[in-house]
Amino acid sequence: MANTYITHTPSNGGTPGTQKFTLSFWIKRSKLGVTQRFLGAYTSANLNTNATFNSNDTFQFYNRNTNAGDKYFVTNRVFRDTSAWYHFVIAIDSTLSTEADRVKFYVNGVEETSFSEVYEPPQNYEYRWGEALAMNIGQPGTNADYFDGSISHFHYIDGTQYAASAFGSTDSTTGEWKINATPSVTYGNDGYFILKNGNSVTDQSGNSNNFTVAGGTLTKTEDCPSNVFATFNPLMKNSNINLQNGNTSIRPQANSIDFQAGSTLAFSSGKYYAEFKYLENDGHQMYGISTTEGASELLRNLQFTGQTATSVAIYASNGSVYENNSASSYGSGFANNAIIMMAVDADNNKIYFGSNGTWYNSGNPSSGTNGYSFNATNLAGFKYMVAGNGTVGYDNTDANFGNGYFGTTAVSSAGTNASNNGIFEYDVPTGYTALSTKGLNL
Repeated sequence: MANTYITHTPSNGGTPGTQKFTLSFWIKRSKLGVTQRFLGAYTSANLNTNATFNSNDTFQFYNRNTNAGDKYFVTNRVFRDTSAWYHFVIAIDSTLSTEADRVKFYVNGVEETSFSEVYEPPQNYEYRWGEALAMNIGQPGTNADYFDGSISHFHYIDGTQYAASAFGSTDSTTGEWKINATPSVTYGNDGYFILKNGNSVTDQSGNSNNFTVAGGTLTKTEDCPSNVFATFNPLMKNSNINLQNGNTSIRPQANSIDFQAGSTLAFSSGKYYAEFKYLENDGHQMYGISTTEGASELLRNLQFTGQTATSVAIYASNGSVYENNSASSYGSGFANNAIIMMAVDADNNKIYFGSNGTWYNSGNPSSGTNGYSFNATNLAGFKYMVAGNGTVGYDNTDANFGNGYFGTTAVSSAGTNASNNGIFEYDVPTGYTALSTKGLNL
């Protein structure tokens, strides 16, 4: 989350690590269009290394060394997919005689060759990363430009330039780049491997080069390179909504406007479960689903979910279900801080709602009884989970699409989940699963 970072200072520092090293990590973005320096080794404005997503969503790796000037590259490629994990490898060996071989940058296994700017290092050039000074992940060492997103499987190799193939491979069936969770690499004296399958800052390389959390809260997430979970999509929201906590929290920023945020993942078949924590008790919030076209219509016309024929949602104020702007009695209004349960059966065109462990209307998603039957024709095709409609200072919502957290607070006592996909506060109905890439393929 924002204002969170971790840090470690190498015990040795200097060559060979300042001239020859590899950084490998998986990263998932949340914020677009803002400068975010998510790595940094900082002595001063004239002596530092940092990795940055620029405000135009390009990527930059930069080193300032007063002895030999600024050396960096900036991609032409932009990184705007907030639903995907990117695998980055930055592999450097400034001791090589061929200039073009000294810096290699790979994205999802493919070497990047298109740059808007590139300044190659001279032979034996030294970077600040690898010096005996604080290495920061989450911000550059200047208490600014914090990263808001997720990072996983972070490797620093001291003394060796590795290609991306050391850390991943192409799936022979899908053609997609996939993670190698236990690469066979030599880490060197100051090397480390952290954030393996969670938020542990304990070094897994065997070197005991552990990090510490220096600011904020380092939150574990089930979302990982091999199983991507839904979040709210920053490209499918009204501008009057701020998204926080890895795009799982809605924070309205305007008064008296209907606004929505839709999920990054959609489904046309299957059975899916999600939870939402209703943080403000003024009754305006809506929770439900819409089609792709419906989501665009809601945003374009500033309508609430359920006001159109291509969306259906429950109204927090009274528990009525709205579809095509027509209300049907279904449950009761939500209490402040209630955890709202939503189960969508896209195979039988039903949606179920409940609160704090009790399903409304005596519904039973597992057996398929007493759900709300939505119009199968109007809501045909891909459907997104949608929340929204509120007022600044009110109608704040934290979503749990299976990561096991509401904002930065873990669920208090995880319910059962036969699919073993996702962590939720309450029992996941039999036959249902989390909206994730694994869940979509169950």
